Amino acid sequence: MSNDHTTSGRSDSDALDPDERERIARRYRDESPVESTENRGVYRRIRDQILSDKKAIFGATMVLLFVFTAMFAPMIAPYEQDETFGINQEPNSYSEGDYTGNGEIDRVWHVLGTDSFGHDLFTRIVFGARISLLVALTTVAFAFTVGTAIGLIAGYYGGLIDELLMRYVDFQWAFPSIILAAGLIAFLGGLGVTNVVIAIGVAFIDDFARLVRGEVLSIREEEYVLAARAIGTSDRRIMTKEILPNAVAPIIVQMTLMIPLAIIAEAALSFLGLGVKPTTPTWGLLLAEGRQYINQAWWISVFPGLAIMVVVLAFNMFGDSLRDAFDVKQSEVSEK
Repeated sequence: MSNDHTTSGRSDSDALDPDERERIARRYRDESPVESTENRGVYRRIRDQILSDKKAIFGATMVLLFVFTAMFAPMIAPYEQDETFGINQEPNSYSEGDYTGNGEIDRVWHVLGTDSFGHDLFTRIVFGARISLLVALTTVAFAFTVGTAIGLIAGYYGGLIDELLMRYVDFQWAFPSIILAAGLIAFLGGLGVTNVVIAIGVAFIDDFARLVRGEVLSIREEEYVLAARAIGTSDRRIMTKEILPNAVAPIIVQMTLMIPLAIIAEAALSFLGLGVKPTTPTWGLLLAEGRQYINQAWWISVFPGLAIMVVVLAFNMFGDSLRDAFDVKQSEVSEK
């Protein structure tokens, strides 16, 4: 289908006679208020969908709690992330010692116990949320930016440009994301948050590229795009001001679904020893540490695993509700 589209992006307007071009251009100039009203309807539908869906409310609440925990981790965590106490202490246990350095014996509580290094597990999980959120947001932002650009250009211009860009996407699609990310980390030359973000972000580019290209192939045939060409609007402005805003709904849903995948990918890489540095508190490293003590200290692995499960489930619930809200046909069926 894409091969039949010319690479100039303006041939449709050249085929129109002047009267037809003027008619379309006039309609294009008069459509702005209608689009604004439609946007308000979409926002209202999203609000009503989320408020009427208990799973969406739960998901949104847990997502906000996750973000709040990550942002204010130093205030929420009871102790410093590297402070050590007794080793492998059970949940709801206490440590005694001079932890403040004032010569007095202090008695501190460990609600989730301690790990094999004596770190308070609840503190490590709270600080690990910061890494998970940072990696997830920056990874998805990177993949969104690059993938959307590839999909937008390929879908709009078609022809040889589409073939070249999408063959790269197909080539990347053939590799499992986690394998590709591990290979990129090895290529980048070491552990660290930056390398993890780049590796996972590159691995997720194809997801956004394929989605955006599919949307653009449909939207570029709409009359308002033809009208924009008819009045001489540049290709860049058509892509960024006309096509991309009208493809934002599936992109937003895709982002909400890719964030939990990024969290899982970071945890998996850290679990395999290919993620952040060992001194950085992450949920994946806690899982890797706990597998050696699963019989003696089950809580080291169980509680970080539960944290990952709850956050991923929350994002998926919220993303499913957003998808239903943006689905106009599904909304019409529900209203009936």
